Amino acid sequence: MTQSNEVIGFIGLGVMGKSMARNLLKAGYKVNVYTRTKKKADELLSEGAEWSAAPKDIARNANVILTMVGYPSDVEEIYLGENGLIENGREGTFLIDMTTSTPTLAMRIAEEAKKKGMEALDAPVSGGDIGARDAKLTIMVGGDLDAFEANRGIFEIMGSNVVHQGPPGSGQHTKMCNQIAIASNMIGVTEAISYAKKAGLDPDRVLQSISSGAAGSWSLSNLVPRMVKGDFEPGFYIKHFIKDMKIALDEAEKMGMDAPGLSLSKSLYEDLAEAGEENSGTQALYKHYN
Repeated sequence: MTQSNEVIGFIGLGVMGKSMARNLLKAGYKVNVYTRTKKKADELLSEGAEWSAAPKDIARNANVILTMVGYPSDVEEIYLGENGLIENGREGTFLIDMTTSTPTLAMRIAEEAKKKGMEALDAPVSGGDIGARDAKLTIMVGGDLDAFEANRGIFEIMGSNVVHQGPPGSGQHTKMCNQIAIASNMIGVTEAISYAKKAGLDPDRVLQSISSGAAGSWSLSNLVPRMVKGDFEPGFYIKHFIKDMKIALDEAEKMGMDAPGLSLSKSLYEDLAEAGEENSGTQALYKHYN
């Protein structure tokens, strides 16, 4: 199957999804899109994407369907609902959920898809709005290896670090590892820059010194400059980060694992959400200290 006759369905055109779908369009794929607020699709429609009125319409037309939505409840409805992808899709279709969701749901979707002759992959991503725009996402994939290899080319259009992690649910478990690492790191980088400010230092100069040493991290290099400028627009929403941390804590509890750093980060972000910052970017943790 080639780009000329393959139709990709893309559901969810938020901060990251829109850029991901755009990169597929640029690569020459036919892309059918659906999102709950049609206005969010206007730019892509003007660039050549085709509109579908509902997920079931995409299921009937696309060979490969990607989803990038908000919450596990959205994923469950889109895949397993009466008007969803599995009920209305065609045999041989690849279903790829790129939402950060639960490993349990990913395994259930894969099982139900197989009953209908489809293959489902869980492929959550990391890299935020910048990674999505520049096609440099990290993509963590769980599911059948042959299904992964069949779609590797699509993944590599959107990401620069694409790794098959294992059976269904493995992509989501890997994303939890990613979010756990970020959660504690965000506390560290925010406290460091807040300390610099209170000590009378120039935060930009401090960043110049510490970002290339042992303290270096993606969050330090990409999010601290936004903090310093007072730019709290979302590359990744606080409300979605809280959702991810809840999933990770639930999974850790099932495995009998204590995660104090993750728990602390979640509580700090929940305080911000209660203060009205749920739609800000995760770098708004800076407001907790300042």
